[in-house]
Amino acid sequence: MIPFNKPSIVGKELEYIQDAFGNGKTCGDGKYSKLCHQFLQEKFGAPKVLLTTSGTHALEMAALLLDIQPGDEVIMPSYTFVSTVNAFVLRGAKPVFCEIREDDLNMDPDHVESLVSPKSRAIVPVHYAGIGCEMERILEIAKKSNLFVVEDAAQGVNAKYRGSFLGTIGHIGCFSFHETKNFSMGEGGAILLNDESFRERAEIIREKGTNRSKFFRGLVDKYTWVDVGSSFLPSDILAAVLWAQLEKMDSIQKKREQIFDKYMDGLGELEKQGFVRLPKIPSHISCNSHMFYFLARTGKERNELIEFLRDRKVYSVFHYIPLHESPFFQEKFGKVSLPKTENLSRRLLRLPLYYSLDLKDVEMVIQCIREYFGSMN
Repeated sequence: MIPFNKPSIVGKELEYIQDAFGNGKTCGDGKYSKLCHQFLQEKFGAPKVLLTTSGTHALEMAALLLDIQPGDEVIMPSYTFVSTVNAFVLRGAKPVFCEIREDDLNMDPDHVESLVSPKSRAIVPVHYAGIGCEMERILEIAKKSNLFVVEDAAQGVNAKYRGSFLGTIGHIGCFSFHETKNFSMGEGGAILLNDESFRERAEIIREKGTNRSKFFRGLVDKYTWVDVGSSFLPSDILAAVLWAQLEKMDSIQKKREQIFDKYMDGLGELEKQGFVRLPKIPSHISCNSHMFYFLARTGKERNELIEFLRDRKVYSVFHYIPLHESPFFQEKFGKVSLPKTENLSRRLLRLPLYYSLDLKDVEMVIQCIREYFGSMN
C-alpha cells in the first residue's frame, strides 16, 4: 500500500520531546518554541514570527489584528481550505470569492480588482501548492484601495516569489505545520508579522489578551488582561518536534524535490499526448514541492483514475470542494458563479508525496497512471 501521506521522523524528534519534559516546561514558549522563533525569523527574514497552535489560529490572529468588523468584506479564492474563510467569518466579515487562474490555480488579480468595494478591508492570497500568487499585482491593488494583505502561506513554507519568501511579502503571513505539510509538528502553525505596528498587539492576543510576554521580559511588574485574545501558544513538546524538522529543512526539501521531479519526468509524455496537464511553475517562482497534482481532462476521468489507483493500493485524492458551493456559504451569503474554479477543482488529482516515500514507489505510481491511460489507446 502506498498511502497519500505519512508523517515522518527525520531527525531528533523523540530526543527533543524527552528533553522538553526534562526541562520542566512543556507549555508554550519554552526552549524549543524560542529556537523555532529565532530560526524562522533568521531564515525567512521576517521581523517577528510567533508559533501558533495551527495555521487556522494564525489566520484567526490575523483577523483580530486587522480588527475585522461585521460587514467588512475580505477578498479570497473559493478554492482553499475552510480555515482561510472561517478566520474572517468568525469576526462577522463577508467573504468575497474570486476566480483562480488556470495556469497555477492561484487567485486571479484581474478578478480581485473588479471585486474591490468601499466595504473591502483585506485581500487574502492563498499560495496554492507552494507556488506564489502574483504578489506584485495584488500589492498594487491593495495599496490603491488601502487594503491589508494577509498571505495564507500554509502550503508555502520555504517557497519564494521573485526572491522573497512566501509569507513575508504582505502585511501578515500565516504558515501551517500540520502533518501534511513539508515541515510538521503534527498540528501547528506560525504568524509572520511583517508590519511592525502589529508586533506588540500580536503578543497580547496570543497570550489570551494579557501582557504576560512583557511581564516575562521584565517590562512590567505584573501582567493583566489588556485586550481580546485566546490561547494560541502550542506546547513546547510540539515545538520540539518542529525544531527537529527545521534542523533537517534542507534534506527534507531535497527529497521532496526528487519526488516532484520524478513525477514531472514520468508523466511528461502523458501531457504531450493530451491526457493530463502538469503543474506550471513560472521562472520567477521557487516552488517548495509541497504537493504534486495534475489536471485530468474531465471530472469523470479524474474520479475513475482515483478508483483505478486505489484498486492497486495507491491512494490519491482530489482536493478542496470550492467554498462558494458549500451549504453554509450559500445559506448565509447566497450563490456565486465561478465557472473556472468549478471546472479546475473537478479535474484536479493529488498524488502521494511525503519525505519517507521511496522513489521506487513513485515509479510504481507513475506506471499505474500510464497503465490507466494506456488502456485508452
